[in-house]
Amino acid sequence: MEIVSKVILPLLIVIIIFYGVKKKINVYDVFLEGAKDGLITTFNIFPAIIAMIFAINIFLDSNVLGFVIKHLNNLVGGINIPLEIIPMALLRPISGTASLAIMNDIFKVFGPDSYIGRLASILQGCTDTTVYVIALYFGSIKITKIKHALWGGLFADLVGIIMAIVLTNLFF
Repeated sequence: MEIVSKVILPLLIVIIIFYGVKKKINVYDVFLEGAKDGLITTFNIFPAIIAMIFAINIFLDSNVLGFVIKHLNNLVGGINIPLEIIPMALLRPISGTASLAIMNDIFKVFGPDSYIGRLASILQGCTDTTVYVIALYFGSIKITKIKHALWGGLFADLVGIIMAIVLTNLFF
C-alpha cells in the first residue's frame, strides 16, 4: 500500500501529459496558463485571507472565548457535554486550525478513544469553518451581502454540533 501511495501522483501526472499529447494540446503552455490564473486567484483572495487572520487573532486575544466558556459551564454540565469540548465547538466555525489544535490537545490529555476524543473527532467532521469559507469565497468574488449565507452556515454548524453530541452519546 505504501508503494501505491508513492506512485499514484506521478502516475496521474504522466497520464495527464500523455492524454494532452494525444489530443495535440501543448501541455506546457496550458500548464503555464493555469499557473498564471492560479497566481491571479491567489492575489484576489489574499486580502480576504489577511482580514480573516486578523479577525481571528483579535477574537482569540480578546478573551471573549474564556468569558463564554465560563458562563456556559453551568449550562453544559447538566447535559453530559465535557467543558473541554466547548472551545473547539465555538472556534470550529471560525478557524479550522485552531479547532484542530484544540482537538490535538484533547487527544494528548484524554486519548483519541475516550468519550471526549471521539466527540472531538465527530465534531470536527460534522461542522465546517463557515466564517472562513464565507470570508474567503465571497471576498474573492466581491460579494458583500453575506447575511443569509452566514446565518445559514452558522445554523448548519449548530446542527452539526448537536448531532456530534447526539451521535457520540448514541454510539459511544
